[in-house]
Amino acid sequence: MPGHGFRGNPRQLWNAFRWSMLGLRAGWRHEASFRLEAMLAVVLIPLGLWLGQGALEKLALVAPAFLVLSAELLNSAVEAVVDKVSPEFHELAGRAKDMGSAAVFLLLVLMVLSWGLVLGARFL
Repeated sequence: MPGHGFRGNPRQLWNAFRWSMLGLRAGWRHEASFRLEAMLAVVLIPLGLWLGQGALEKLALVAPAFLVLSAELLNSAVEAVVDKVSPEFHELAGRAKDMGSAAVFLLLVLMVLSWGLVLGARFL
């Protein structure tokens, strides 16, 4: 049907994929927190797919890991830009970094809560 589907050309799609892979590689190479959370995700994602009973439980166990990784990458991007623009300490720069860190923390709490609710309901 006209007007639906991907409007770009295959090269644009390939470039978007390539840039995403470069971003993942940069996160892995330069961010210890991302490496730690990625290693946790490598364990939790398959475990969540195995332990979850039904699609919604699987999603509740797996999705928070992807959200944590995504937020960590965004937080790292904010930190890199802040450091580039304002290498000396500034209250607003510190606030931006702290708020990015808080976003990652909240998603980690969501992950613990999701696992606790799903597994707790099953075993209690």
